Amino acid sequence: MQAILLEKPFQFAAVAIPEPARPGPGDALVRVHCVGICGTDYSGYQGKMPFYSYPRIPGHELGVEILAVGDGVTNVKPGERCSVEPYINDPDSYASKRGQSNCCPSLQVLGVHTDGGLRPRFILPARKLHPSARLTLEQLALVETLAIGCHAVNRGNPGPNDNVLIIGAGPIGLSVIEFVKLCGARVIVMDMNRQRLDFCRQAMGVADTILSTGDGSELRALEELTDGNLAEVVFDATGSDKSMSRALEYVAFAGRLVFVGITTQEIRFAHPLMHRRELTLLASRNALPADFTRIIGLIEQGRIDTRPWITHRAAFTDMIELFPRWLQPETGTVKAMVLVSD
Repeated sequence: MQAILLEKPFQFAAVAIPEPARPGPGDALVRVHCVGICGTDYSGYQGKMPFYSYPRIPGHELGVEILAVGDGVTNVKPGERCSVEPYINDPDSYASKRGQSNCCPSLQVLGVHTDGGLRPRFILPARKLHPSARLTLEQLALVETLAIGCHAVNRGNPGPNDNVLIIGAGPIGLSVIEFVKLCGARVIVMDMNRQRLDFCRQAMGVADTILSTGDGSELRALEELTDGNLAEVVFDATGSDKSMSRALEYVAFAGRLVFVGITTQEIRFAHPLMHRRELTLLASRNALPADFTRIIGLIEQGRIDTRPWITHRAAFTDMIELFPRWLQPETGTVKAMVLVSD
C-alpha cells in the first residue's frame, strides 16, 4: 500500500509500505478515511516543530473505521467509525497515573514522534479510539483539533463574565473560540490576517475582533473594548515567539495567560509587569480522553457546528502537490481534509 512520507522539511514522497499485521492483544486495525491537516503538520513541513522527527508519515487528526480488533478489546468493534486520540502514552508513567496522559514523559504523538495516518491502514492501541455511530468520518477527524481548544480552555478556566482574548485565528485558535463561547465568556479575537478575522465574524459569530498591525494599536483597541481592564484570560495560539513574548501585556490584573501554540525560539518578557499584576502563566499540551468524549457528544447534540471548519479537500494522491498552497494566506485555508483511499 501507499503512504505519504515527509522525508525532511519541504520534501514529501509517496512510498510503498507493507500491510500491517493482525492486531495483537489490546490493539485494533483501522482503515483511515479522513486526515485533517493542522498547524503541527505545517510546522513539521517547514522544520519548525521542536518535537518532530524525520522521516515521518504525518497525520494525527483522523476519522477511521475499525477493521479488526485483538484479544481483550471491548471498547470498539469492527465496522465502527472512530476518532483517534493520537497521544500514545505509557499508562504506567508518573504523569499518566496522575491523569495527565497528555504530557506523559514517553509520549509518542502520531505523525510527530511516530508514524501517523497518511496511509490506508495501521495498528493502534484500541484504548485510543473513540467511537460514534452518528458523526461522519470528516467530523470524527475534526475532534482532535477541537480537543486542543477544549483542553486549553479548561486550563485557562474563564468565567461567564470574563473578557477572553484569543490571539491567532488559525484552526487551534478557532477551537479555543468554540469552548470559550460554550462557557459563556465574551470572545475577542486578534490576528494579523483580515481574512481570518472576517471568517471569525461571519462563520464563528465573533463580534469583537482586533487587527494586529504591530504598531501598538492592538493594546489600545483591547482597552477600548474592555473599559481599560484588558482580558481576564488570554490564549496565545500563534506559535510565534514575538506574539507570545508580548501576550502578557493584554492580561488583566490577576488574569491568566495560556500558551496553546509552541515555538522553538525563546520567549522573553520583563518580570515587573507579571509581578505587579500577579499574573498566572500556563501551558496547554494536547488533550485528555475525556475531552474527546465530551466533544463527540457536543457535536452529536448540535452544540458545535462543524460545517464552517473544512474549507479545502484533497484526494490522497493530490495532497503532495496541494499541501504548499494551503500555507499561503490568500487561499483562506482554515482546515484542509485529505480523503484517504486505496
